[in-house]
Amino acid sequence: MEENLQNVPADEAKELAEQARIRREKLQKLTDEGNSPFVKVNYRVSARSGAIKNDYENFEGKEVSVAGRLMSRRIMGKAAFCHIQDDEGLIQLYVRRDDVGEEDYASFKKDYDLGDIVGVKGYVFKTQTGEVSVHCSHIEMLTKCLLPLPEKQHGLRDTDIRYRQRELDLIVNPEVKETFKKRSAILSAIRAYLDGAGFLEVDTPVLNTIEIGASARPFRTRHNALDIDMYLRIETELYLKRLIVGGFERVYEVGRIFRNEGMDAFHNPEFTTIEMYAAYLDYFDMMDIVENMYAEVARKVCGTADITYQGTEIRLGEKWARMTMKEAVKKYSGADYDEWKSDADALACAAKLGVTPEEGANATKGHVLIALFDAFVEDKLVRPTFIYDYPVENSPLAKRKEDDPAFTQRFEYFICAHEFGNAFSELNDPIDQRQRFVKQVEAKRAQEPSCKAQVDEEFVTALEYGLPPTGGLGFGVDRLVMLLTDSATIRDVLLFPTMKPKK
Repeated sequence: MEENLQNVPADEAKELAEQARIRREKLQKLTDEGNSPFVKVNYRVSARSGAIKNDYENFEGKEVSVAGRLMSRRIMGKAAFCHIQDDEGLIQLYVRRDDVGEEDYASFKKDYDLGDIVGVKGYVFKTQTGEVSVHCSHIEMLTKCLLPLPEKQHGLRDTDIRYRQRELDLIVNPEVKETFKKRSAILSAIRAYLDGAGFLEVDTPVLNTIEIGASARPFRTRHNALDIDMYLRIETELYLKRLIVGGFERVYEVGRIFRNEGMDAFHNPEFTTIEMYAAYLDYFDMMDIVENMYAEVARKVCGTADITYQGTEIRLGEKWARMTMKEAVKKYSGADYDEWKSDADALACAAKLGVTPEEGANATKGHVLIALFDAFVEDKLVRPTFIYDYPVENSPLAKRKEDDPAFTQRFEYFICAHEFGNAFSELNDPIDQRQRFVKQVEAKRAQEPSCKAQVDEEFVTALEYGLPPTGGLGFGVDRLVMLLTDSATIRDVLLFPTMKPKK
């Protein structure tokens, strides 16, 4: 109880502690009387609040058994009105001494507190004010709530408490529960779309035996029996493509991903992606899948493909904009990649525009283009937009463009100035792939000498058996949920976001 009161004013904390003490005394009294509220193993519920209220004509006058958390109570001598909350919402109860018995009614008045979980039997009726209610013939406590709930008029607005104690957030903020119900519906709609398109859902390992050369930093753990370091996955890509080599032509995975990196409104160290791969398709085919899937999911979950995100209207059902990275950089910065004759020209252009690539003086034309895109373009991409043809420098797994090998068949798509997904025509040349992996590992070790990054030789070997022409796509589930629930931060769509422990 003490740690729950750390950020509460002293007088309020004292009052809450006193309430908790009184609740424990009530628990002890019930236990001493042989009525412990923690011994019940089940309770047969015949109807829930939403069904009763939405289908009153069929429930009127019928006996039901309902259960839920006591959220309000108004005692008027020999009778009382109260509300319980179940998975579908609130429903009113009418509790009268002459119906439930003098002993149970006395216990209801003295021993019950808001937050207790109760079971009720009675018949369905409407009060004089027209509220659908249950007239109780029997009421019993199923679980004692030992800590007071936040006061109804103030609610629970402290985000630190909401995220740390999501269970409390769900109890007192019903709209939060709706967000996570919608998240479940979004995942169901995505699966239905992909299953209908002939994709097979699979599972691949979460623990990897090597640290790959990708820029994302992994979490490391230790396998005691094998006496080796292991790494929580930073992607599902390489295993999924090995399945395409093995003969599955369309696969996808809803995968939990772990990256040992920073946290902000769009990033959490643990998050969910969907990656999919389809043999004999290319990156333009994957653009079509994205457009169709996002529109269909929005219509199923939101009822329309025209949504509003943080005050901005987004039309997911319309044709999305498409620009190459060169075109986008030229449009928003004025810099023309095709006019650069050398890396030095590119660096001079960047310097003139006040941009310094991460690679510094060693930057290539491709590095400069990427830096200019980050500086001038991304925050302009509000309308759903595909940016395609990325430099080979930051696309180690994408196939080169045949007519311009400095660029790859890769795209990312952006909505409301945020990147939502990434796709390639997959690189299937094992020789080129190994060379790119080597460069990637060298770059990572140069930046972080203590890392143990290495080439994934098992994946390269798989490519040597032959990966057919393949289109691949990966996107963040959490960001899509943010978009379709109009949530400003990723923490609002993760049930238990990563939080720094309290001292």
